Amino acid sequence: MNLSEYFENTKGRGVLATADSKGIVDAAVYSRPHFVDEETVVWIMTDRLTHANLQSNPHAAYIFAEAAEGTFTGKRLYLTKLKEENDPAKIEQIRWRKTYKVPEEQKDEKRFLVYFRIDKVLPLVGAR
Repeated sequence: MNLSEYFENTKGRGVLATADSKGIVDAAVYSRPHFVDEETVVWIMTDRLTHANLQSNPHAAYIFAEAAEGTFTGKRLYLTKLKEENDPAKIEQIRWRKTYKVPEEQKDEKRFLVYFRIDKVLPLVGAR
């Protein structure tokens, strides 16, 4: 199974970690990545701390823990930001859950598609 199939078919929770230009780290819960191809992923982001960090430091890590009782399986993706765009139509087109409704208090928040190159993939636990 390739990486895009893995994320399309595996349930779990993900955390995207970023750091600003001074190395101050942030971690936030994020959905599974959307795949452009096997080397490029994209997430929908609002203009909050994760997005702000990526303006000065393009590196990030995504940790995905599978929803499997009593095990620690999943993936770690090491990423470099490639580009971003903010086309609302494209954002709606790429959204995982087509039935998702943006909460009323977030309707006016600007959203971005942020593209990353996958630099390295490791299992959730172990390996270097």
